[in-house]
Amino acid sequence: MFKAAAAFAGLSVNDLAEAKEFYTKTLGLKLADDKMGLNFELPGGGGLFIYDKPDHQPATYTALNFVVANIDEAVDNLTAAGVRIESYDNLPAKPDAKGILRGLAAGQGPDIAWFKDPAGNILSVLQDE
Repeated sequence: MFKAAAAFAGLSVNDLAEAKEFYTKTLGLKLADDKMGLNFELPGGGGLFIYDKPDHQPATYTALNFVVANIDEAVDNLTAAGVRIESYDNLPAKPDAKGILRGLAAGQGPDIAWFKDPAGNILSVLQDE
């Protein structure tokens, strides 16, 4: 059986300086080092490696999820920081006025809201209880 010692996720961007600003200042992630890209520590363990790619194409799926205790507060903080909450037509229900898909009350998964990093990668905040 495969057995890994550790794991981390990776994303490409088209501007490392802009990504560094967004992930540290807007999202509050701790930058572990920036020697060969951006290595961030993720809440709860693991890491995120962000690298520059000249022909970057944004992820067309949710590449990174942030579990939060209070989704309303998280969305309010993101929008106050200038982040736009995304709206999608292919969802099982209509998001509320804040852009949050309320799955908990409907018994259909977490409450979730999507947004993009400056390179267009799709991220989310979600509350699962």
